[in-house]
Amino acid sequence: MSADDLALLEPGLHPVALPLRMPLVTPGVPIEAVYFIERGIASVVARTSSGQEAEIGFIGYEGMAGSSLVMADDRSPQACFVQLEGEAMRLDAGSFTAALTGSPTLRLFLLRFVNSLQIQTGCTALVNARLRLTVRLARWLLMCDDRVVGMRFSITHEFLATMLGVRRPGVTVALQELEGLALIRSRRGEVIIMDRPGLIALASGGYGVPEAEYTRLFGVIGSASELTG
Repeated sequence: MSADDLALLEPGLHPVALPLRMPLVTPGVPIEAVYFIERGIASVVARTSSGQEAEIGFIGYEGMAGSSLVMADDRSPQACFVQLEGEAMRLDAGSFTAALTGSPTLRLFLLRFVNSLQIQTGCTALVNARLRLTVRLARWLLMCDDRVVGMRFSITHEFLATMLGVRRPGVTVALQELEGLALIRSRRGEVIIMDRPGLIALASGGYGVPEAEYTRLFGVIGSASELTG
């Protein structure tokens, strides 16, 4: 964002830790703060009235949690919580709304992120409806790899099943298939990516469109590993 818009936000920004499963947005509850993620991953999750849930949005260092405020709404029907622990800069909702009101360009800039997140959500709907689980898992791992320093991350089969909206045995079989293709190495509670180009090829076009649109909107910002030097 521009230096002037950043200057509007900076006085109220405070670094905070993002422990695993920390709620950033609670469905139907007024948003108390926005979080500009610096390390870690947050998931936007939709839930049915009976408690079934699936991930519909994926946010890392490239974005923010609490973006409903950008669209002049103070709440969201979807949950957002920390999927992989990290850190963020927190800004209370009042200060954030005041900054949006005080700048003719800040809201327009952040609406680009809202647009990119909607594009990602649309692609997720397409992938979930048309592609088999192994391909969906390959895409999910690539999106995670985009936002995590290093080629390994801690994740359980049960959590993957929840995020992908499938049964746990299906995730286990899909991980075994990816491992059999030498694309990943799966250990208890940990996945290591061995062949990123191979995962991209397997993703069958399900990965890449939202990423390209983000680059179009914001320019190339580098991987998480590059940002941390």
